[in-house]
Amino acid sequence: MIALPAGTRVWLAAGITDMRKGFDGLAAVVATTLSQDPFCGALFIFRGRRGDRVKILWWDGDGLCLYAKRMERGHFVWPRAESGTVSLSAAQLSMLLEGIDWRAPARTQAPTRAA
Repeated sequence: MIALPAGTRVWLAAGITDMRKGFDGLAAVVATTLSQDPFCGALFIFRGRRGDRVKILWWDGDGLCLYAKRMERGHFVWPRAESGTVSLSAAQLSMLLEGIDWRAPARTQAPTRAA
């Protein structure tokens, strides 16, 4: 993943998005449906119907960048809401892109007490 500038906001678009959309279509969704400015420097993340694909739209200061990821096994964890946005931290974004449930991360092993 490309390192993001400090303080970059990350917005997850709740619900499903038509993954056939490109730069202009996703920028229009950001402007109309999410009521945000697609050129503000924030990341906007969209998920397809099956849940195995995401697209990230980001204005890097020079132009729009469009990143896509497809999970070979599993799916991306998404909120149950049908509309609106959810703000994520950089750590939650990292977990989302790895297929980890970012909403309630749990330790895989309980810490042991030192003797």
